[in-house]
Amino acid sequence: MSDDALFPLELVQREARDAGPRLIAPGAVHVPGWLTPKQQRWIVARFGEWTHGPVPLRAATLPGGHQMSVRTVCLGWHWQPYKYTREATDVNGRPVLDFPDWMVRLGQKAVAAAYTSEAGVEDSLAALAVGYTPDAALVNFYNDGAAMGMHQDKDERSNAPVVSLSIGEACVFRFGNTKTRTKPYTDVELRSGDLFVFGGPSRFAYHGIPKVLPGTAPEDCGLPHGRINITMRVTGLS
Repeated sequence: MSDDALFPLELVQREARDAGPRLIAPGAVHVPGWLTPKQQRWIVARFGEWTHGPVPLRAATLPGGHQMSVRTVCLGWHWQPYKYTREATDVNGRPVLDFPDWMVRLGQKAVAAAYTSEAGVEDSLAALAVGYTPDAALVNFYNDGAAMGMHQDKDERSNAPVVSLSIGEACVFRFGNTKTRTKPYTDVELRSGDLFVFGGPSRFAYHGIPKVLPGTAPEDCGLPHGRINITMRVTGLS
């Protein structure tokens, strides 16, 4: 049976800790508890398979020789600073895994769940869920003090929204502005199962993870320690 059939997509629902989706900035929405524990465990199992695929989990090296503390495995397209390639030319030269069909549909449902009138999103942004077709995912693993500096996701040729899913330990997600890495920004605690979507006016906002909160992974998420973050993107590449 294929992954496409196995993923419990029909169980996608919000088990919110508060009133529902929260607008952080125009086009940036936080949806708490969007993935069910069953879905989280299923994705954690897939993560184990991806990391044993043709391209292993690795920490990217930035220009200047600085190695990131976050380790990444990619789907669809391989990201390396600061470009996408089909082969992991900075690792072992092998092609990356395909972007799974179930993740395309999950991305569509994610944008539709975030871009609602309930969250205060404009109708023009809600329309972005129609036809949303991500073709790349960066699957990041945060462990033992890993963090992510403030940056923009701007290596894509598309301005379609970015979909972010969190599993495992909670983190502080710092969501800023489109002009500078400094203030103003908003710190949001992302917990296991949370969804965050940013597009429209916030598509190129600076954002980062200053810290992960050790010991906060729920017992039923399938990940005993560390944090998995999946970010789906539309590369605009052929």
